[in-house]
Amino acid sequence: MFAVKSLNAPKRLILSVMASVACSALLTGCQTSIGGQTLPSATYLDDDVQYFPAGPEFKLTNQVEAARRYKAEQERLRSDLP
Repeated sequence: MFAVKSLNAPKRLILSVMASVACSALLTGCQTSIGGQTLPSATYLDDDVQYFPAGPEFKLTNQVEAARRYKAEQERLRSDLP
């Protein structure tokens, strides 16, 4: 009877280690690096992708346009004066 319990202990230990490795692999995503490439996890299709569209190269476009309109309005007001 004692020998049966000692045989079950290593099997139980091996099964628990295998189960913990399998669970950690399923829960962590399994992202790997092979040959310099980082390969995605199995859930990469469910990932929330952030997309930032390219903006204007000149960052002060609105400020320049507002200054141009202000200058044009000032010239129009000066020309309206007698």
